[in-house]
Amino acid sequence: MQNDEKQIEERVEIRSRSLSSSSAAEEKIIDEKRGAIEETATFTSDSFDSKDADEALELVGTSRTQNFSEEYNRKLRRKLDWVIPPLCAAVYFTQFLDKNALNYASIMGFPITGQEYNLVALAFYLGFFIWEFPTVYIAQKLRLGKYLGVNVVLWGIILMLQAVPTAFGPFFLLRILLGMLESCVAPILILIISMFYKKDEQARRISWFYVMNGLTSVFGGFVAYGISFDTNSSFKPYRILYLLLGALAIMVGVAVLLWMPDSPVHAKMLTREERIAALERVRDDQVGTENRRFKRQQVWEAFADVRTWLIVLTMFLTSIPNGGLSNFSAIIVKSFGYTTRQTLILGAPGGIIGAVSTLGMGYFADKTRSRMMPIVVSIIPTLVGAAMLIGLNGSGQKGALLFATYIIGFYGSSLAIVYAYNASNTAGHTKKATINAITLATFAAGNVVGTEIFQPKDAPAYIPGKIAIMVLLSTQLIVCFLLRGINLWLNKKKRAALQAMIQEKRWSEEDIQREREKHAFLDLTRFQESVFHLHTVMIHFM
Repeated sequence: MQNDEKQIEERVEIRSRSLSSSSAAEEKIIDEKRGAIEETATFTSDSFDSKDADEALELVGTSRTQNFSEEYNRKLRRKLDWVIPPLCAAVYFTQFLDKNALNYASIMGFPITGQEYNLVALAFYLGFFIWEFPTVYIAQKLRLGKYLGVNVVLWGIILMLQAVPTAFGPFFLLRILLGMLESCVAPILILIISMFYKKDEQARRISWFYVMNGLTSVFGGFVAYGISFDTNSSFKPYRILYLLLGALAIMVGVAVLLWMPDSPVHAKMLTREERIAALERVRDDQVGTENRRFKRQQVWEAFADVRTWLIVLTMFLTSIPNGGLSNFSAIIVKSFGYTTRQTLILGAPGGIIGAVSTLGMGYFADKTRSRMMPIVVSIIPTLVGAAMLIGLNGSGQKGALLFATYIIGFYGSSLAIVYAYNASNTAGHTKKATINAITLATFAAGNVVGTEIFQPKDAPAYIPGKIAIMVLLSTQLIVCFLLRGINLWLNKKKRAALQAMIQEKRWSEEDIQREREKHAFLDLTRFQESVFHLHTVMIHFM
């Protein structure tokens, strides 16, 4: 194993020399030596080849050669915070606003109603589901920031085109295309956050962009309210809404193309020293950064991990309520006896509550190094709100019913924590991309189902849909505790393995740190780490 590690270090040195060499003769010698090393440099006889390592190795190597002060790292993190989270937030704000434009349009003269409205609503998630896996693997081959920016610009154009048709067919097709283009957003944002931030910083940063889900309810409601005063009967208010939101998306897409960094290795906003420091900050997390090589073994490992399917179940149980409420909440509130304009404004407090809960749960998740307990905490108010909507139905207590719709939105923060769970607990770039794709495809499938639990025949109270929300989220509580228990068990095994390894090899803390550093950017998964007897490399956030 020591020989293999030397070969990796030698290969990294060769790559670095080859990037700066100006001698043709020397380059020829280097190429010959590189080829010889790549033929033999494997960690095991059948599992992993060193040429599969992250791009980061070319910049920082397998061992830490530079140390940066805490003050330097804090300044670097602040520099990242001024660029990455705001751009992520702008993208997510635009995506959620565009996706939910249909909710506002439904009470602003939208020409599609009844079951056809349900089909138009689910068309977005159908496109999302169809394109999730292809877009994730296309993104792996390209620069993440550039791919994301192009998609945002294109969906802005698609959104503006929705101001044109009046029949079901074109709306259905455009919504499918919109879902396809927006399906890349969450996987790419999760990957970017996990590349630049340490594990105990990730949930907060993810909450900083996911908070836009709540703020869009405020912004979108007021925009729709203002547009509703337009009295031009030949140009319906919903058309103005689509044109404005589409133009906003195009502007955000251009900003992403110009300023979103693709990875620490390719971040033009950073100096070479800062790029090295950015990579060293995340070295000990053992989850790597970016690797453009598709690895089937990591795909199979993702599918074989029982926790993948518990996360899938978590996402499915949470996404069904999301699909229903995001498309029917305006109709439900209006049924309490409010006018169209009042309904548009009254969504704002719920958005603020959702935003505050998302930020709070993100902070709680990082502070406690926990992922499942914040989800549990966020679900409880939703259960209370759903129970109130059912119990008070027909009572005429408009204030209490409206309050129930506000607290029912707490569940939204749980989706942000699922994203943070994937970022913190998954090593191996292809495996992480695969799990993100599975998770987001499940999100789409759940939202498709969600649009159908609110049937036209049940309008406007939609009691069966509200009962379904209570049953689904109650089941979700059980899944959270099960997943937490599995991670506690895995962590206990890792710590026991560490102690055994220390005794067997007589390692010091410096030895352990050295081993972690060597394997940080080799794009290894949890299973591959165990092949190298490094069972303790990755402690899971619960």
